[in-house]
Order: sequence, then C-alpha cells, then structure tokens
Amino acid sequence: MERSTKFISLSGLSGIMAGIYALIGAWIAYKLVYTEDSGLLYRNVYVNDPLVWWPLFLVAAVVLILSLVTGIWLTIRQAKKKGENFWNPVSKRLLLSMIIPLIIGGLLILIFIFRGYYGIISSSCLIFYGLALISGSQFTFSDVKWLGFCEVILGLLAALLPGYGLFFWVIGFGVLHIFYGSIMHFKYNQ
Repeated sequence: MERSTKFISLSGLSGIMAGIYALIGAWIAYKLVYTEDSGLLYRNVYVNDPLVWWPLFLVAAVVLILSLVTGIWLTIRQAKKKGENFWNPVSKRLLLSMIIPLIIGGLLILIFIFRGYYGIISSSCLIFYGLALISGSQFTFSDVKWLGFCEVILGLLAALLPGYGLFFWVIGFGVLHIFYGSIMHFKYNQ
C-alpha cells in the first residue's frame, strides 16, 4: 500500500550531493563577503554592494541548478533500480505540494531583493524551503518532514540574527542535507 501512496525512490545521495554543493557555494560566498581578518563576525554592509550581491546570486543559482540536476538524475536512477516509474501520479503530487511554497517563497524573495531587504533573504529561503519539505513529506518518507522542520527553525533563527545568514545557510543547506541524505541513503537505499 505504501508503494502506491508514497514516492519512495528519493535518493539519499542526492541530499548528500546537494549539501556538498551548498558547502562549496558557501565557501565561495564567504570568500566574496568576508575579509581575511573578519572571521564570521556580523556583516551588514556587504549586502548593498552590487559588486558582491551579483556574484552571490550567481553562486546561489549555480548551487541550485547543480542540486536540482543531480537530485533528478540520482532519483531517476534510484527509481530504475527499484523498477519504478519516476514520473507517476505520486511524484506529480509530491512536486505539486512542494512547488506552491517554493514559488510563493521565491516571489517573496524577489520582492525582498528589489526592495533592498537583503537581511531577511537567507531566513526566507530556509523557511519556505522547510515549508515545501513539510508539505511534500506526505507523499514521501517521513524523514523529509523532520528535515523541513529543522529548516524552518533555522530560518527563524536566521531572522533573529540577519547578519549571520551565511552561517545558517551552511547549516541548513549544507550540513543538514548531508546529515539527512546520509540517513536516507543508509535507511532506504541499501
């Protein structure tokens, strides 16, 4: 019964790879934003600098595209190994339930960018991504829901400390993806 109501071909390796891409992207962002002697101190001035903002946007876009392509490829591969069709009614419902919070969050983040509210972009990304995971978890493994809750909590913490967005992104999109991807891989993909 679970096979017909749950999309069980998610690849744990895709979560691990997304986390690795996020860590590499965060390292590049760190080099763009922080000077050698500033460490992880609060930074408020860099976000208004277009010489920093556009490269950060490019890094984020590359990380997102690599994560999506790798995730789709590894999930298709996992579905084939299990003898399942990747694009089925359950995967369509999973995508639809996740896409709504992602699109709304993405539009809100674009509004923040155009309005110059850079300090809440990282928290908004984490919160809406977490909400998408929680929403989509009804169509896949329950572990995804707990990852979503962790992302939302990190997003709320990032909203309290807006100058530390990169730090929270590293935890949310890097460390948590590697952690949960490892759990999913060893629990479901063996």
